Amino acid sequence: MTAEPADLLVIGGGVTGAGIARDATMRGFRTVLVDKGDFGSGTSSRSSRLVHGGLRYLEHHHWRLVFEASRERSILLNIAPHLVWPRSFIFPVHEVSRLPRWKLAAGLWLYDLLSLFQNVRRHRMLSKRAILRAEPGLRSRGLRGGARYFDAQCDDARLALANARDAHRHGALVANYTCVDRLESADGRVRGAHVTDLVTGATLTVRALVVVNATGPWSDELRAAEGESPTLRTTKGVHIVVPRQRIGNREALTILSPIDGRVMFIVPWGNLSYIGTTETETVESPDDVVAHASDVIYLLRSANALFPEARLAPEDVLATWAGLRPLLRKHDAQDPGAVSREHTILQSSTGLISILGGKLTTYRHMAAQVVDVVAKRLHALDGRPVPRRAPTDREPLPGGETRDLRVLIEATEGEGFPPPVARHLVHTYGSEAPAVTRLAQSDPTLAEPVVPDHPTLRAELIHAMHREMAITLGDLFIRRTHLFYAAPERVLALAPAIADMAAREMEWDETRRSAELAAYRDEVERSIAFRSELPMEPA
Repeated sequence: MTAEPADLLVIGGGVTGAGIARDATMRGFRTVLVDKGDFGSGTSSRSSRLVHGGLRYLEHHHWRLVFEASRERSILLNIAPHLVWPRSFIFPVHEVSRLPRWKLAAGLWLYDLLSLFQNVRRHRMLSKRAILRAEPGLRSRGLRGGARYFDAQCDDARLALANARDAHRHGALVANYTCVDRLESADGRVRGAHVTDLVTGATLTVRALVVVNATGPWSDELRAAEGESPTLRTTKGVHIVVPRQRIGNREALTILSPIDGRVMFIVPWGNLSYIGTTETETVESPDDVVAHASDVIYLLRSANALFPEARLAPEDVLATWAGLRPLLRKHDAQDPGAVSREHTILQSSTGLISILGGKLTTYRHMAAQVVDVVAKRLHALDGRPVPRRAPTDREPLPGGETRDLRVLIEATEGEGFPPPVARHLVHTYGSEAPAVTRLAQSDPTLAEPVVPDHPTLRAELIHAMHREMAITLGDLFIRRTHLFYAAPERVLALAPAIADMAAREMEWDETRRSAELAAYRDEVERSIAFRSELPMEPA
């Protein structure tokens, strides 16, 4: 990164920053991407894990955003079928709902229309009997029917990682755990950054003709250093994870919280279901945001009102995640839920380019617009031609080269892997699954599951360290395999043994191994910190 100046330095390795690096490198620009944490460790891995047109945005007349998001949903289903997959949603309507059945029907017709009827499938209105046949656990009292419509679910953390890896595959220099200490200026213009390698402690200067700030909820911190006024209004979104059998939902559900009427989701994830999201104004730092007891109780009460037999309690919550949405401050007067998720690109007086706002679904479109600005800036600086847009809408992300995943699953089963493991590997790695299966076949111990009765193999941890830039135990358990959410207590008990494996593979000394274990335990504690805020049960 220090050998020669780059054309572009992207600060922030979330899905948008990684998408910018991928797009820029595909256009032929020498690109550097850095993040002070892991790729996607901020908001990009704390979403509702949905790639969707945004049905609820129709209520607030955000037509353009829904149209763009619907188009991007189709693109992502094509270029990353292992990371973005179709998901059906049941939307029940009760007599006390603020949204009557006729209005839902009109909205869903408009939803299909704005996707140019290219959604996975068109919606269908359902009777009360049909809704209860689909979801028997739903509250039947006052149920007026509803609808089934289609969107897509995604692995948000691995989608961000896939973009960073593809940027690297096309020639970008990428580094996680690399913190920007301050921007580098020359003649009053931003020309790079002074950074610290948080793993080794080394400091270095990365020089670049153009610098992009893609740090999401941290954007104002970087802009303030350039004398710019705050532009963001952050809101907190919390999700909770519970055993799926406790709710009994068969499909994903879009519900209106009986507490305040806001749109929420209950979404299956293997043997789990996650419930979210909240949306509350906060002044919490993006580095410190956690789920509080009030957030958890709100989500549990909302779910219990729709699934009365579930009787979910705080002790049923296996884990939580919380993140900040970087909304635009110009909408301060509006309720957070009504604020558009549209984005804006700002250029400071010193030349810093910042991408603000937006949503996960439209990250690729946002990235293309940012690189358009970068291309024009580089043309003005040295007269180079402005290249045409990169084919990021057509070239598959790593693992997305094969759309028919069934063929890959059958081939993996043919290699001797049980069907649940074969499905898991293909839906995680796509066409790259053979790289993991070869590792598993090379050593019987690597073919063993990390956690009994869970399809994640020990080979995946080795693969993550060697091929997916995993640096910490948190990278391995939270963002590469998601075992953190699936079996948090069992994984915590296994963490010392996995730390031994990681120490051998990455040559950690005992000090580093101990620090990694302590940091991972802290992640687990943060996820369940809400428990300490709950009132003590009487003796």
